[in-house]
Amino acid sequence: MVAVRVNPLPLLAGLVLLTACSGGGGTPAAAPAPSTSAPVTTTSAAASSSVASPPPVPSTSSSRPAVPAVTGKVVVLDPGHNGGNASHPKDINRSVPAGRGEMKPCNTTGTATNAGYSEHAFNFAVAQEVGTALAAKGIKVVYTRTNDTGVGPCVDRRAEIGNDAEADAVVSIHADGSTSAGAHGFHVAYSSPPLNAAQGAPSTRLARALRDGLRADGFTTSTYIGSAGLSARSDLGGLNLSTRPTVLVECGNMRNSAEAALMSSAAGRAKYAAAIAEAIEAYLA
Repeated sequence: MVAVRVNPLPLLAGLVLLTACSGGGGTPAAAPAPSTSAPVTTTSAAASSSVASPPPVPSTSSSRPAVPAVTGKVVVLDPGHNGGNASHPKDINRSVPAGRGEMKPCNTTGTATNAGYSEHAFNFAVAQEVGTALAAKGIKVVYTRTNDTGVGPCVDRRAEIGNDAEADAVVSIHADGSTSAGAHGFHVAYSSPPLNAAQGAPSTRLARALRDGLRADGFTTSTYIGSAGLSARSDLGGLNLSTRPTVLVECGNMRNSAEAALMSSAAGRAKYAAAIAEAIEAYLA
């Protein structure tokens, strides 16, 4: 993902983190039991109408073998940014620890498609679908934020939520906003060089699981960041401050017309969520 400047205009109304973004403060919440419907964010009519004709969703057939249900595990899902960040620049611009002796802004607003569909809405909707799928397999799911209208939490707080939950895996969900010509594809970031044991082999294994899962479901690896879908990062607070296996997934580039259309569609978001959920299950198994 790329760093995004805070828009001082009150274009949005809400906020949270784990990517190159941050957030302000929030209480983690366990995912509902499989029989309870989770609060899933849906695309507004305005956002949906901004994309005339989404491209075909990648094939639903996966080349991965079936993964048995994994119970007794804890997964923290971190939907990047938050809907209220843009209207609270003072809150999200305040400095917080970002690891490696650095201080960074609490959070950012995130990016958006050229048609105006926001990254924070995409992140939240996908995270909710991933959480519902994992909870149905007996996995305990904790979210760093439970709505898309708040501010934050900050990057350090997001990392703290995963640490406090003693998560078996922490996955931060984002989308990128590169304006480079032809930039498209997903990538998975992990902290490097590692600052603790969890940031070493466990996090790189989780990163590969996410990369392989998305690729197996037909998604293309990034043409402009990292190598073969993996990106070693030393500057992301949510990754640096984690003591649990943690990665940040940039699902694609919202400024690429084809990927923007996919992310703006319910079918596209469901496809991203299914691939991420299956990859997390494979890692836990």
